[in-house]
Amino acid sequence: MRIRLTLAGRFLGLQLAIVVAVLVAVAGVSMAQADARFREVEGERILSVAETAAATDAIRSGLSDSSDEGILQPAAEGLRGLADIDDLIIAGTDMRTLASADPRLIGQELPRGDSPVLAGRSWVGVVTLGERRVLTAHVPVIDDSGRVIGVVAGVRDYPGPVELMAEAAPTLLVYLGIACALGVAGSLLLSRRVKRQTLGLEPAEIAGLAEHREAMLHGIKEGVLGLDSDNRVTLVNDTAAELLGLPAEPEGRRLTELGVDPQLVEVLTDQVPEPDRVTVMNDRLVTLNWTPLKTRGRRIGSVTTMRDRTDLVALRHELNITRTTTEALRAQAHEFSNRLHVISGLLSLEEYDEVERYVASVGGARAQLAADVTSRVADPSVSALLIAKASLAAEQGGELRVSERTELGEQDERLSADLVTVVGNLVDNALEAVRGEGEEGWVEVEVAGAQDAVRVRVLDSGRGVPPELAEEVFRSGFSTKESGAGARGVGLALTRLVCNRRGGGVEVAGSEFTAWLPCRDAPAADDADGAAGTGTGGAEEDAR
Repeated sequence: MRIRLTLAGRFLGLQLAIVVAVLVAVAGVSMAQADARFREVEGERILSVAETAAATDAIRSGLSDSSDEGILQPAAEGLRGLADIDDLIIAGTDMRTLASADPRLIGQELPRGDSPVLAGRSWVGVVTLGERRVLTAHVPVIDDSGRVIGVVAGVRDYPGPVELMAEAAPTLLVYLGIACALGVAGSLLLSRRVKRQTLGLEPAEIAGLAEHREAMLHGIKEGVLGLDSDNRVTLVNDTAAELLGLPAEPEGRRLTELGVDPQLVEVLTDQVPEPDRVTVMNDRLVTLNWTPLKTRGRRIGSVTTMRDRTDLVALRHELNITRTTTEALRAQAHEFSNRLHVISGLLSLEEYDEVERYVASVGGARAQLAADVTSRVADPSVSALLIAKASLAAEQGGELRVSERTELGEQDERLSADLVTVVGNLVDNALEAVRGEGEEGWVEVEVAGAQDAVRVRVLDSGRGVPPELAEEVFRSGFSTKESGAGARGVGLALTRLVCNRRGGGVEVAGSEFTAWLPCRDAPAADDADGAAGTGTGGAEEDAR
């Protein structure tokens, strides 16, 4: 079974491996130093002995006169014993050994190496003498006339690696003890610090958590974006990268470096923990939720979740339009029921002339409006919406007018749905603006279709949008109401989004909103440009 070491064990093993490597290097250096010290100290000593021997009269006499050659061996042995060296060799100018402590060397040629001794100069070096590696010092023996008559060689056996290591052992043991103590202490301290920073988790557990986090992050349907304290991307899942249009591997880079729209960067980094903040992001209506990240009381970054609400908001507005129509029909049914009771009572009283006048007074205006709308607007969805909104305006106490310039034929299904969204949002916005004005409040609608586009104009009697807010009202979440953007603030944003999707647009001047929708959908490139033009904006239907 494989043994799994703890973090402390791994650090200790690593430290010990480093200690061993350092000790091997130190041992090599120590052996080199011991070798150099041996050559220097012992070389000087044997050189001194050889120089003393070369200056001895007995040795000079034995070398200059062959009849006195017998005194060389005793003289050399006496000097070797006094100097405590391994050997003192005396040789002639032919380098043949005449005297040595090793009888086997007598008569053998003295190894010279690159020694310049025969030229009258001393030399210290390493040679092989028989089977031994020795440190030797060659000194010339010079007679009274200045002629070289022989050579004296002091010899010291060269120590092997074991002997050099033994010489360096005390120092190495000290180094080993200090290094081991420091290594163990350092490993324990480092392991303790790392485990405190990793919440006591072992490396395998950290790796498992990281893999699990990555799998969860990319499995979340909502977009998740993490930023550090310098607003650099620390984590992002596939959905967020797609919504923001981020390139591959954005981690470690700021949003401005990744080509994100500056207005969107401001929304993602303004550090306002506002729940469900709505914005437009690459042609999608997205809800953002920004949350700061803190540890030990210090802010370390933020995480933003992103929910794509485009389809949901569109469906909600279609449902609101359907609900408005239903409520208007229900109100009309209740009103018609009351009026039928009045007519029934008049008929019971046989007030036939009064019945005729009553029917003419209550049915004429509304029937005229319905007839007027259906004659000008051939698209059934748009005409039904206008009639329903007229009833809603009447219930509110105001009036919905259809401009004489209104002229719209039947449209294809997609354009009809977009027109219902745009007209419904603009009319709701206008009705909200005139709420409370009573009979003096009015809203005028103009829907005019041309060969290539449909223009929608909605004008009301409200106070209008100030010029400085003409663009701000189309930003998601903008509101002058106290209810705030959390519950409102997407009507005009959705209107602009629908218009831009088709390559059109919407603008406001005072209390007049004008939108234009091309009859054909814009190409994909135009969609992207149109979405970029919306910035991070949108607005709400009651911006005024």
